[in-house]
Amino acid sequence: MKKKFNYTRRTFIQASVVTGLGLTLNMYGCSKSTAAPGSKPDEPAPGGEDNGKLTITGVLLASRIDVTKGAEYTIQGKGFASGDQLYFESRINLSATGKFTINSKSTSADGIVFEFPADLLSDSYRISVKRGTQSVLLGTTILNLYFNADLPDKTGMTVKGVVYAAGVGLPNVVVSDGFEVATTDQNGVYYLPSAKKGKYVFVSIPGNYEVATTMNAPQFFQRLNQPANVVEIRDFELSAVNNEKHVVMVLGDMHLAKRTDDLNQFQKGFLPDVNKSIQAYKSAGNKVYALTLGDMTWDSYWESNNYGLPQYITEMNKIGAMVFNTMGNHDNDPKEFEDWLSENKFRDILGPTYYSFNIGKVHYIVLDNIEYLNTGGTRNYNTKIVADQIDWLKKDLATITDKSAPIVIAMHAHLHTNPSLNSSGNETTGYRISNAADFVDALKEFTTVHVLTGHTHINYNVETADKPNIMEHNTGAVCATWWWTGNVGYADNHICKDGAPGGYGIWEMQGKELKWKYKAIGEQEDYQFRAYDLNEVHLTKEKYAPAYTGAEWNTYAAEYANSNKNNEVLINVWNYDKEWKVEVMENGKSLPVNRVRMRDPLHIISYSAKRLDRNAVPTADFVTTLTAHMFKVKASSPTSTLEIKVTDRFGKVYQQTMVRPKALGYQMK
Repeated sequence: MKKKFNYTRRTFIQASVVTGLGLTLNMYGCSKSTAAPGSKPDEPAPGGEDNGKLTITGVLLASRIDVTKGAEYTIQGKGFASGDQLYFESRINLSATGKFTINSKSTSADGIVFEFPADLLSDSYRISVKRGTQSVLLGTTILNLYFNADLPDKTGMTVKGVVYAAGVGLPNVVVSDGFEVATTDQNGVYYLPSAKKGKYVFVSIPGNYEVATTMNAPQFFQRLNQPANVVEIRDFELSAVNNEKHVVMVLGDMHLAKRTDDLNQFQKGFLPDVNKSIQAYKSAGNKVYALTLGDMTWDSYWESNNYGLPQYITEMNKIGAMVFNTMGNHDNDPKEFEDWLSENKFRDILGPTYYSFNIGKVHYIVLDNIEYLNTGGTRNYNTKIVADQIDWLKKDLATITDKSAPIVIAMHAHLHTNPSLNSSGNETTGYRISNAADFVDALKEFTTVHVLTGHTHINYNVETADKPNIMEHNTGAVCATWWWTGNVGYADNHICKDGAPGGYGIWEMQGKELKWKYKAIGEQEDYQFRAYDLNEVHLTKEKYAPAYTGAEWNTYAAEYANSNKNNEVLINVWNYDKEWKVEVMENGKSLPVNRVRMRDPLHIISYSAKRLDRNAVPTADFVTTLTAHMFKVKASSPTSTLEIKVTDRFGKVYQQTMVRPKALGYQMK
């Protein structure tokens, strides 16, 4: 039975230094002066005059207010009048949802009395008094609103609170500090024996509920700021929604660093594209969310280009959906030399580095699988899910009783290596994460597990016979080749190392049914492959890098350094998995299609050749990679037209009529 609490009419005042909403702010003490505690030097002095009419003096405002919703509260000061309103303006959430106007209940010679409304959120606020068209700033405060401040303490429990919606406590909701995991009782109450190492507590948002957002950052966690032996109350207010039918935009590797024209490409290419997709799915009746896969920034340029995680937030807030973030290797602080410490900037600015949430019937888990080392002056790391996370993962999964519930796990580095093909043409792969066995063992009871990864800037999907319940989707990068091919003076295209267009994943969920696709930036959703006429793919230095004076051309041109006049066609199907089908017809006759592992020629000329033409050495990590989502057919003549038909695992058909000869060009499709 759910218990409905009455809001307690009590006020609690306490000094603090942390907002609980993702940002650390400097606090000031209380004072009975006209300068309100918490005000900044660049803010007008409280009690100042506006057109010589509105004057409030002697303001007393606590730097932190801990109070139950619905409670009455008095701000002391002289000059308030009947009809005055209080204006609460969030210092963090700058949108309209962060602004509240509250009518006063009464005023006196010594202060103004008001009631905290039910829709007001815990946050850091500037508080002003409004009278008609005039207003005066009273000061700033941190507001921490409790659902039930009378929860009894329990021995050994250092964090307690209520998870609730519409004034009712919610049972069976998971709450965690990243080490301990608790579930709310029938009244929505939880207790955690937290050591407060991570200095936050988060709610695993249940299906068909949402949390409030600061801009578009979901506020599923709250900061802890007291010593481990001091009990803290942290409540979570949820809103009921229907998100059984939802879509997730999966955004890998943005690498925003204010270089290679990246911000311009991001703002003019990616943002309009993803927001168009988001709006289309919303219009079709879906709830839409976004999930990043790490490397939103680039640690090497945090200082030199003054571009890091705070600047990334500015761009993130332009995405038209709630955004959940995953940590990548380039989101670690390069000045730290220990894994936990290197994550502190991410925690301070974006929040937990690993956590879980539910949307509809799908359970999502975000992990940090980078163990940052930063030894010997080198930014190095292990791809590993450290022991504390594995322990937490097991505890989180133990709360899920329905083992057929879809599990979607996001982490930055890939679980499996880029697939190869053996002599029989069968796909082979191995584990990339050093303790992959521990990870997959934790998931053995679940029938449907999808692992979303980035890091490689290529696409591939892996299903293995020994772990049929797990499928990995390594997703191509938003930045493609670190924004190079679209940089000013380069190829004027956007292409990943495997030849896939720069893009993102789109996952459609209906109950327990999951479908996915890869969306190329700037293209329609049905753009799923590119075909090359290999008769026309001869990569010569004279044509593609005439200014190059070195001797390494053939190394980069690789299998295309020599002419091939065998009437072969190469088809790059970037989101291919073993349930897809590739068919080619010539003059009404089906041609044999062979899966091969090759490099994409368009990427070679778009990145390596362009760098060589400037006599610059292509970055080793950026050069074209061998990929096994390639298919080759042999035509009967150099001029025959081919009908190419590609069918994905969901039965969706993509077709192209390939008129040959077909030239190789930077803008080819």
